[in-house]
Amino acid sequence: MQIFWPILILFIAAGLAPSLTRQSEKLAHYGLSLTALAVFGLVTFWFEDVQSGPSVASIPWLPALNVNLTFLLDGLSFVFSLLISGIGALVVIYAGAYLKGHRHLGRLYLFLFVFMGAMLGLVLSDNLIAMFVFWELTSISSYFLIGFNHNGKSSRDAALQALLVTGAGGLILLFGLVLLGLAGDSFEFSELLAQPALILASPLLTPIMILIMLGAFTKSAQFPFHFWLPNAMEAPTPVSAYLHSATMVKAGIYLIARCTPLFAAAELWQHSITLVGCVTMLTGAIMALKQSDLKRVLAYTTVSSLGIIVFLLGLGTEQTIIAASVYLLSHALFKGALFMTAGIIDHETGSRDIRILSGLGLQMPITAAVAIFAGLSMAGIPPLMGFISKELLYDAVLRNSFYPTFLIIVCLATNIALLAASVVIALRPFIGAKTTLPKAPHDPSIGFLAGPAVLALLGFIFGFFLEFPVKSLIQPMAIAIAGYRLPVDLYLWHGLNLPLLLSIFTIAAGAYLFKERRHFRDSKILSRFFTLGPERGYFAIFKAVVWLAAFQTRKLQSGFMRNYLLIILAFTIALVGHTLFYAISFDKIFEAGFTPLYHEIALAVVVIIGVLAVIKMRSRLGAVAALGVVGYGAALFFVFFGAPDLAMTQFAIETLTVILFVFVLYQLPGFTSFSGSLTRFRDLIVAGGFGTLMMLIVLAITVKPYDPGLSTFFAENSYTLAKGRNVVNVILVDFRALDTLGEILVIAVAAIGVYALLKLRIKAGHEK
Repeated sequence: MQIFWPILILFIAAGLAPSLTRQSEKLAHYGLSLTALAVFGLVTFWFEDVQSGPSVASIPWLPALNVNLTFLLDGLSFVFSLLISGIGALVVIYAGAYLKGHRHLGRLYLFLFVFMGAMLGLVLSDNLIAMFVFWELTSISSYFLIGFNHNGKSSRDAALQALLVTGAGGLILLFGLVLLGLAGDSFEFSELLAQPALILASPLLTPIMILIMLGAFTKSAQFPFHFWLPNAMEAPTPVSAYLHSATMVKAGIYLIARCTPLFAAAELWQHSITLVGCVTMLTGAIMALKQSDLKRVLAYTTVSSLGIIVFLLGLGTEQTIIAASVYLLSHALFKGALFMTAGIIDHETGSRDIRILSGLGLQMPITAAVAIFAGLSMAGIPPLMGFISKELLYDAVLRNSFYPTFLIIVCLATNIALLAASVVIALRPFIGAKTTLPKAPHDPSIGFLAGPAVLALLGFIFGFFLEFPVKSLIQPMAIAIAGYRLPVDLYLWHGLNLPLLLSIFTIAAGAYLFKERRHFRDSKILSRFFTLGPERGYFAIFKAVVWLAAFQTRKLQSGFMRNYLLIILAFTIALVGHTLFYAISFDKIFEAGFTPLYHEIALAVVVIIGVLAVIKMRSRLGAVAALGVVGYGAALFFVFFGAPDLAMTQFAIETLTVILFVFVLYQLPGFTSFSGSLTRFRDLIVAGGFGTLMMLIVLAITVKPYDPGLSTFFAENSYTLAKGRNVVNVILVDFRALDTLGEILVIAVAAIGVYALLKLRIKAGHEK
């Protein structure tokens, strides 16, 4: 139960945030910031438990469906929980300063805390279905966060794109999780991880892996789904700093890491994840250099960094798992700091365009220091944390036997481009001559600087204190990903070796690329190549769906009741008839003989004559009268077969219907034929088919053996349980109370609608 408390606190804070902000923005900021910090404090208390091994806590949720709120605390979920709660707390502090005085600040707090709670629930969930619920909640809450500036069309479009891409991936993931639970005979991660051989031997293995990979790739913006993340930069900077550097985009990374012990031995899993990560990290790094907006540069470098982590997890060796763990931690630190720094620059200068940002170092010295520290970590410069993760990357790839030369070339190209991009972000705005900007730049308040300063400082400190706390965090995480105990050795200085030489080459080549970045950015070949990206496919699919929706609306939602009835009957014939054809034996139906009585035959003839009269009658009143004959005939059938209550109800309805029709229709002109012979023939086929279908259903029911169990139950318990002697009434009022209440509500709503239409018509008549 202890694991559940931080999640519960965050959801409670989310519910209270709007009202607290309306009462006092300042007190709400302090209170919510302290709440987020308290949650981080609770998470840190799990450190000792994680060192001793995984632990599971369960709360019954839907026991009948074997769905419980089960939480798994191990090294992987703990590190993610630290990042989610720690960076989340800093973002809450930052958001209060960034959006100070904004009329929708309470709304931002609401969705920010919902998202934080959903992410904590996602990484801690042991149950597959519970994890999926939290997974989708992150997509929904991120939709509102990305579209926070909802008055802008670009914000709404970006939010919708993120929701559609990640939401579609979520539905695909659901199928994969259900199949995984069925294959492993359990919906608990902890139980599945204990029996990977059972999953690998399942015939469902391939579809499970494909579905889970697609869900993870869409969430973590892997190629070809990477385009939604840069577009999501329309969100306010606190949202970008949190969702797209440390949390939401890491959800897919978490899922891949969690499933690695299950699928690591499968070649499809290894090769697919490695290839996708490889393409993503190179594409993101190259695209970052072609951007001029600070946040978009950061967004594409995030895509690249996520690709690196996925690439390392795909290789699946001990060295690559350790490298992925270290890179994930260092990326969260430097990228969160850089996003917040970009927000400070935008807030204080009124621009994010790196082409006009220059000479801010003297005017914003503290901001410059924070940006440089974080940028150097991203560039992989010693002694910062980013340098260690880059060294581990090179070392792990060199030790890998899967195309090491090719992969090293890709890693070199990626890191060279990332180093040039990090210089663009962290150094370019602060050096050079001063330029004229929309606002006079200066360092902001401590509320702005606290978050990025803490993250940048941690990236520097962790480079020296590798034994504790870094190794204490990385080792349990790497063990959880690998599925077995493995040694973790972290050093700032590994001696003069090939990874160090590759790092030196990366720095030199990256500096040269930064110097020549203008030629690279203006390259027409690269521009033409990237304009043909997968985002065009998204827009093509989006337009096709909109066209299809408009087409089927025109065809199906015509506004004519006769068309609606025709469609409903036709689909009923197709679907129910198809099922009936395979579900029943027609031989048994037609072999079952029955001997009708003479009065039953006579009544059936009368009903048939009434139906024919309705069809052929040229007078509306005559048709109503003939329709009444059909209704009264049906009521007499109820009398003959021992259902007097139904007969009385039918008599009342038929009488009322005939009276109402007479009142309404006597002023209308006679029938006029508006439909041609083909239309009438079509209607005849549909009507005849539907009637035949109903007949077959009734006959199929009659040949089934009669089970008196339900009838006996109602007869015996009608008076003793419900105090009523009329069994039919008791069934309707007591045993089917909710069903009857629903029917009454439907009738009441329809009556209100009719009354409103009549009043509207009367008012319109008075106006005339």
